[in-house]
Order: sequence, then structure tokens, then C-alpha cells
Amino acid sequence: MRKFIRIFLYSVLGIVDAMRVSFYIAYRYIFPGTRDVEVNQANLAYFQENYDDARSEFLSHAKDLADKYENVRLFKYKVESKTDANLIMDLCYIPAQQNTRRLLIITSGLHGIEGYTGSAIQQMFMKEFLSDHEVQNQGILLIHSINPYGFKYMRKATENNVDLNRNCSVSKAIFENKNKGYAELYNLLCPSGKVNKGSLSNRLFYFVAIRKILQKSMATLRQAALQGQYKFPEGIYYGGNDFEPQIYYLQEVLPEIFVPYDLILTLDMHTAYGAWGKLHLFTNPLEDDILREKTESLFNNHPVDWGNAKDFYTILGDFSGFLGMLNPDTTCLSMKFEFGTLDSQKTFGSLHSIHRMILENQGHLHGYKNEKFEKNTKNDYREMYYPTSEAWRSEVIRQARDMMKTVLENYR
Repeated sequence: MRKFIRIFLYSVLGIVDAMRVSFYIAYRYIFPGTRDVEVNQANLAYFQENYDDARSEFLSHAKDLADKYENVRLFKYKVESKTDANLIMDLCYIPAQQNTRRLLIITSGLHGIEGYTGSAIQQMFMKEFLSDHEVQNQGILLIHSINPYGFKYMRKATENNVDLNRNCSVSKAIFENKNKGYAELYNLLCPSGKVNKGSLSNRLFYFVAIRKILQKSMATLRQAALQGQYKFPEGIYYGGNDFEPQIYYLQEVLPEIFVPYDLILTLDMHTAYGAWGKLHLFTNPLEDDILREKTESLFNNHPVDWGNAKDFYTILGDFSGFLGMLNPDTTCLSMKFEFGTLDSQKTFGSLHSIHRMILENQGHLHGYKNEKFEKNTKNDYREMYYPTSEAWRSEVIRQARDMMKTVLENYR
């Protein structure tokens, strides 16, 4: 009897592993990680491999602009930390030199590790687009490395495990929100113990996830997991129980900057969601049809995910919405630039993405069974948010440049 049980268990594990390999092969070949993209070496010069170098490059461009234009203000905010005394969020504000009707905001590093790409785009913008013509009738505000801890230590969350894009508001009522769907997925999203990629629970992850998809639908599960939650500090997409220090700081300094302007447009840089190497535009739904049409016209009617499509999701405590709350008398438009890495708009890619997040968070909290698992987990996580592919990086800058040109032409 024991022999039969042993044979049965080995057979089941063999089938599981075979199916896992099938998923992997299907994913890699249907959605390969490389594309036939011509690499522009000049585009690669905007990327750095560590936080200090990225910050140094940003500040160098900022100081050049301060020397060139009048009344440029550079802000430096040191984010409180128990482990690192050199975590800095930087702001560069170039006021409109003549007419102060419009303000353009470009942000990076809201999700720490995504700041490498956001910083590269900011550097490209500062070097290639900021001219006398652009700043005459338009203010420019660049916010660099909103989450310097995550930027520096290759994490999406802050040192307190807070997702800043679920932590933003002007009212602490945000922290009272309940996410029943997340609680129902807790065991899947927040495994305990050291990361062990050979464990049965890890091997079965995709099957458990697919079973839940069949029970609920992918859209329902995506909404539950990604919406944001305020109950489990150890979980992914945790929005906190209070505002993070840099959010308090922005609540203080930004309203003064916003006052002179009638119209504000925020471009918030992100990576990971969507098709590999493709720029996706998305924002929360707008009830005002006129503002919606105005927003679409800024981007030449490039496809926009408005958060109300059946396959998309909405979030709580998002940063762009928060900026609009700071000065409710001003018209505020926003758009998230999301550069895809794992084709996560598809089921396979979405499951790979969430699994990588879960394992990285588990390892950060509980450690790893061995160095191999740690190295593989961290490498997979980095590739999801900051790919080493030169083709991907070159394509990101190319598309960002094209879209910035479009926006600047229309935002006048």
C-alpha cells in the first residue's frame, strides 16, 4: 500500500512538473522575451544600474537647467529610514518664464525599482526637450525617485512594505477601505516560510491560480489582488495605515507650486504591465466627457485603458488622483506611462508576474531556503521591472520620446 501511495505521489508530481514546463514553454514561445528591435546605443546612455548614479545624472541635468532659466527651484527631501541615511527624493521645478497657465509634471520611482526606467525617461526629456520655447508658457515639475528605498534596493514597495500607489490621498479615510477579495486570496498571495521553489505549494501555484480563475474570472482576481489592501502589512499591494513620509512632504510643498496654473498634466512613469517593450497608457475613469476627450486629444487618440474595461482594474490611493486632490480648483489631467515586460495583459504573463511578486515579497520577509533560490527570485523580479535587454531599453526610450513629442505639441 505504501509503495502504491509513493508511486501515485511521484506520478502526480511528475504530471505537475510536466505541466509547469508546458506553461513555461508556451509562455516563452508565445510571448518571447526578446524581439527583433534595432538597438539605438544613444538611447542606452540614459540608463544607470544603481540608484546613486541615476540620482547623480538627474541632478546634473537639473543644475544645468537651474543655470539656464530663471527662478528654478531644486528640492531635496530625505526619506526617513531605519537602515539608510541617504534616501533622497528630488524635485526640479522650472516655472513658466512668461505665461503660467499650464504645468507639466513628470514623475519617476513611485514604485521604487521602476524608477530606473522613469529616471532614464526624465533624463531624456531634460536633455532633448527642454528648450526656451517649451518653458515660456509652461511650467515643468520633475519629481525623481519618489520611493528611493525601493529604487536603491530593487523593491517595488517602501521600507515599510507600502505600495505608494495605494498610499496617496488627502484624507486618512483611505486606510479604512476593505478588500474582501484580497482576504479570500490571502493564502495564495502571502505564503509563509522561506522561499522554496521546489516545494509542492510552489509547484502547484499555477494550478491553484487557474482554478480560481475558472471559479471567479481573471478580471475579478486581478481586481482583488491589485486594487490595494490596508489589512495585511506583510502582503503585496499594501497601502499602509498612514501616509508615508514623502507623501506628507508632497502634501506640503506641491499646493504652492500648483497655485499659478489653470491646467496641470501629470505623466507618471511605470514598468511591467502589458506587452513586452510596448508603451501602454492608462488612467482611472473620467466621468466628465469633455475632460476625457481633452485627455485623448493630448495623446493623438493613442489607445488608453480607462480602468473601466472588463479586463482592466482600478486602484485605491493612486498618486495621480492624489495630485488632483491637492488643488481641487485646478483642472488636473493625468496619464500613466506603462512599459510592458512580461506580456501581463495575457493570462500566462499575468500569472508569471504575480508569482514573481509573491516570491520576492516572501523572500524579503522570510528569507530563502538556499542562495540559488534567492538569486533566481531576485533576478526574475528585476527582469520584470527593469529588464537588462538592450532591445527593451532602447525601445522604451524611442517610444517615450515619440509620445513626449506628441504631448508637447498638443499641450499648448
